[in-house]
Amino acid sequence: MEPSRKLAVIHVVDSLDLGGLERVVADLAIAQTAHGHRVTVFSINDTAGFRAELEAAGVPVVIGGKRRPLDVGVLRALRSSARSLRADIVHTHNFVPSYYAALAMLFNRHATLVNTCHNMGGRLSNRRLRMLYRWSLARTRRIAMVGQQVHDQLVANGTARAQLAEVVHNGIPIVRHADPVAARVDARRALGLSEHDGPVIGCVGRLVELKNHRIVLEQVPALLASFPRLKVVLVGEGPLSADLEALADRLGIADRVLLSGPRNNVQALLPAFDVFALPSLTEGLSIALLEACAAGLAVVAGRVGGNVEIVSDGDNGRLFAPTDGLALQGILHELLRDDALRGRLGAAARHRVELHGSVDVMRASYDAFYQRALGGTEAALPQGLTR
Repeated sequence: MEPSRKLAVIHVVDSLDLGGLERVVADLAIAQTAHGHRVTVFSINDTAGFRAELEAAGVPVVIGGKRRPLDVGVLRALRSSARSLRADIVHTHNFVPSYYAALAMLFNRHATLVNTCHNMGGRLSNRRLRMLYRWSLARTRRIAMVGQQVHDQLVANGTARAQLAEVVHNGIPIVRHADPVAARVDARRALGLSEHDGPVIGCVGRLVELKNHRIVLEQVPALLASFPRLKVVLVGEGPLSADLEALADRLGIADRVLLSGPRNNVQALLPAFDVFALPSLTEGLSIALLEACAAGLAVVAGRVGGNVEIVSDGDNGRLFAPTDGLALQGILHELLRDDALRGRLGAAARHRVELHGSVDVMRASYDAFYQRALGGTEAALPQGLTR
């Protein structure tokens, strides 16, 4: 039975800039508010991104305005926000928000601290950040991991204690287009694609090394032999934008590649794609991949992290080793030439998300998670740390 108690919850994030973690927090906060919880989102840094969407849905956003590495003003603002809300739950997301909240809540006996780890913890190779995160987890009642792969890695390396850690999968709002054909036309128009362009391979994510967009572009020259009107659309921004443009130019495919920049309406753009590619070298539980599945797209993803918890190879998508360009090329060729295969995989992908990956399922899972945290006991410190 779903817990019925309504809670005061404050979510603590680094920022609300456009990204997967931030999308999850915004969707969760909006769903919790609609369910009757009193919810506030606290952003440590100045931010825009999803702020307007949250406030339009009745979710207050507080800006900490961080100006220095450990900003006492942010600690005071966070403590004040939690007290004003009379927060039952202070829910931190990833690493810096975790230790900021742990410091701010040291003398707040009313609020219960919980954390979600949204990725495989690559940033924890930084010794200082790793120690601060472990210190904060010692003052955290429960830790949610967005996928089993994340859970297993962080428990195995001693970052999180197994008895306090559990898997709570990400979820997304399920968008249904009344007229899929019209949605496809509108999406392609919004991206500046003509009716003569296609097929279209789409990627969504920050333009950074770990997202591995390069491997998709490198397959395009060979694919053009069979699909001369092929287009690749990269949705997102990041430091590699100019490098990817230069790569497309060197490969002679600049006219076949569109870098659309950041978009806050990704779900409305997905119908423009025939195949969705997520070639990342590492992932937690990708919101972009969940959204592509919910759109009924045929997806191909790197066999890493939480991707294997979303995609079963050959059943509802395809998986490949993200360093194997020839394997990716073969999968893309197969998908692009077979409309029926794309349709079957896309339908299965959508069905899986409807059952297990909706925002309503995520909200209910976090309600139960909060209740377990409220009924739990304080964690002991990891070995090597003292109070």
